[in-house]
Amino acid sequence: MRIVAGQWRGRPIIASEGDTTRPTADRTRETLFSMLTSRLGSLEDLRVADLFAGSGALGLEALSRGASHCIFVEQDPAAIRALRTNVANLRAQDQSDVRTGSVLALGPMRGEPLDLVLLDPPYATGAGVVAIDKLTRLGWISPSAWVSLETGRGEDVRVKGYTLDASRDVGKARLHLLRRED
Repeated sequence: MRIVAGQWRGRPIIASEGDTTRPTADRTRETLFSMLTSRLGSLEDLRVADLFAGSGALGLEALSRGASHCIFVEQDPAAIRALRTNVANLRAQDQSDVRTGSVLALGPMRGEPLDLVLLDPPYATGAGVVAIDKLTRLGWISPSAWVSLETGRGEDVRVKGYTLDASRDVGKARLHLLRRED
């Protein structure tokens, strides 16, 4: 795996050992960030969260492309080790907040809500939809934020209070971009 674009373009990142997490493939990340860039223009200075972070590939890609800060949340010990190694190797400690535990156990947001939320939960569990709903109620997601949810290719997504802006299949994954309703 590697960073696709930005200041760390081409730099390798490691995935955790074992099969408890599923890293987002380079091609899928490239497609996702192309979709986001076409809507946002730039990720410059955005506050981001990479939830169900695994190796941190999504959040690190956002930081490489100019995001100012990323909160990473992961509960698998092997994935956390890989994530911390990747953050250290890219010298991104000052821009990163690595939190150990379940996304679904997060409490109310302290500080400014997020501009971009990236979720890559286990496929076919519904955990992403539950997390979006909960984090919206807890003040994590700005009213103007973009939310990306990766699911399995056959999964459709409906989140109360959100509109589906785009959905794209890439390999075994389906990428969904969501916006909060007015």
